[in-house]
Amino acid sequence: MGEAPFTAQFFHPGYYYQHAVRIYDVTEGKARELHYSPDLFDFGANNLGSGALEQTNGFAGFRVHYALNSANYLDELVSFLGGSYFRALGRDMRYGLSARGLAIGTASERGEEFPFFSEFYLERPVDANSLVIHALLNSRSCTGVYTFTVRPGDTTIVDVNLALYMRVKVDTVGIGPLTSMFFFGANDRQAVDDYRAAAHDSDGLLIWNGAAEWLWRPLVNPQRLRISYFVDRNPKGFGLLQRKRQFDDYSDAEARYEHRPSAWVEPVGDWGAGAVMLVEIPSDLESNDNIVAFWRPQNPLAAGSEWQATYRLHWGKVLPFVNRELGTVAETRIGRGSTETARRFVVDFGGEAMQGRERAPEARLFTSRGTLSSASTHFVPDSKVWRTQFELVPEGYDPIELRCHLEAGGQAITETWCYQWTE
Repeated sequence: MGEAPFTAQFFHPGYYYQHAVRIYDVTEGKARELHYSPDLFDFGANNLGSGALEQTNGFAGFRVHYALNSANYLDELVSFLGGSYFRALGRDMRYGLSARGLAIGTASERGEEFPFFSEFYLERPVDANSLVIHALLNSRSCTGVYTFTVRPGDTTIVDVNLALYMRVKVDTVGIGPLTSMFFFGANDRQAVDDYRAAAHDSDGLLIWNGAAEWLWRPLVNPQRLRISYFVDRNPKGFGLLQRKRQFDDYSDAEARYEHRPSAWVEPVGDWGAGAVMLVEIPSDLESNDNIVAFWRPQNPLAAGSEWQATYRLHWGKVLPFVNRELGTVAETRIGRGSTETARRFVVDFGGEAMQGRERAPEARLFTSRGTLSSASTHFVPDSKVWRTQFELVPEGYDPIELRCHLEAGGQAITETWCYQWTE
């Protein structure tokens, strides 16, 4: 599409991507449809037959290339392919988690509905710093219009403006949905027989809530479906992060999970009451995306109503919103406790804010059920973290909510570690 710095390439329909979309080139406010032709593709030695190609009436999606890492090479920057899925890259990153335009009915009894982008309008860029993409969304329950403004960089930013027009009442709507994969990690190695220390695109959900609290929830690959709600009003942001950034954290020379981006949703304006919803789905395959996180408005969207939202998506390795004044959760480990029924939890807090402390902070612990004991906090010089460990004797078989943060002088000096324990 056009000249450098941005170019576009189109995906051919087929295999998983049978739904064809229409793509338009927008120049000086006028849209011109880009029609499918087999001449746009190189099929190599494959003989698909003329009949199949003649019936093709659109593209599966598209990707945009940009000189992100080197002035001499156009890297893939952002891709829209399948349903309302899209994903982007910051500098020195590889594709990992995805975003979606909208989630409807995720993990509900009625089943999930998958809206899809049916049309894209790509504006000819006016400079080298941004690209504007418009999209039309359709589904059984609603239609919608979207504008994406893509700004590449160390952290690539995608501004999202959306307006939904509801055909029917919808109770479970997900705004700013993120979809990722967590197969196993240090906190969750049940029945894992693998040479690697971890395998995941994201290792935790971070929330900066409307009360200015920072919450860190390590992800798990559960034995059964798990749904968590973080009730809030006007959240400042949430995202699925990949915090482990060293090769030895995974030792996977092919997947290179240390280069997968984090994605952060920054709401713009008043989002009102609702909850950040986290869905963790059991998976026995590393290729399955089994983690979903999004904002769920408290009130259902009524039939015939219009609903608008604006947010900013950050894609990258080191995201700019991080609170440098708070320690961060560096690691979560779980194992056998001192008795047959006890489980030992080890939580490491690190980061710049935790360095140089002479006195041990005080750990504040909470459990929704069961008994906590043997709590202690000490500095580990080898890894330069403050380690809090404690034991839990569970009570009953329902999930148990755990929380922990460190304090000094009565003030929190770390984000709050949140965990849901199930047998």
